[in-house]
Amino acid sequence: MTQKMSAKEFIARRIALELKDGDVVNLGIGLPTLVANYLPEGVQLTLHSENGFLGIGPVPRDIPPVGKPRIVNAGGNPCSILPFGSTFDTSTSFALMRGGHLDACVLGGLQVAENGDLANWMVPGKNVPGMGGAMDLAVGAKNVIVAMEQTNNGEKKILKKCNLPLTVKARVSTLVTEKALFRFYDGKMVLEEYAPGVSVEEIRAETEADFTVSNNLKEMVISQVGL
Repeated sequence: MTQKMSAKEFIARRIALELKDGDVVNLGIGLPTLVANYLPEGVQLTLHSENGFLGIGPVPRDIPPVGKPRIVNAGGNPCSILPFGSTFDTSTSFALMRGGHLDACVLGGLQVAENGDLANWMVPGKNVPGMGGAMDLAVGAKNVIVAMEQTNNGEKKILKKCNLPLTVKARVSTLVTEKALFRFYDGKMVLEEYAPGVSVEEIRAETEADFTVSNNLKEMVISQVGL
């Protein structure tokens, strides 16, 4: 990760390269929405937002003043909608999510377990609005990509077993942090990529979960859009 780039931007730029031509992909609230800004040129895919959009685009450069009409994503933040995009009601949106029509979803995470469990919606004792569509997305999407920082103020987030309320069990396909990219195969976690300047030993020191190292381990490459 470059010194001038935030951890969140680095993660979003790496995930942008995960998405395939022709995919229909949901971007969850928070960090995942940044992925829309870094999609490589020539990759044609459709981004879904659970508040009722297909065909959302990057955050617009010129955000209108408060009080004027605007388009917002599921997190309530300004977004754009591309030509031929569409809007619809919540029931249609959740039917897309639950019906297996999404090729992938990108979700934030509080904790991920070594078997692919995900906790991303509640910290006990804190007020939260609810799970939203996270469970529907994690169960319905063909691939579940989690975007989260490796640790939280030094506390490990990639664990042997989640101790926060679960969103879904054993559904995470790929986990991307600012240090590493892991994939999950039959309940086993495999380190496949490391960030520039980061060693496997450093990743192990910041990870409670057990993982194996891929025979094809390589350095992470990120989207260069806007750099």
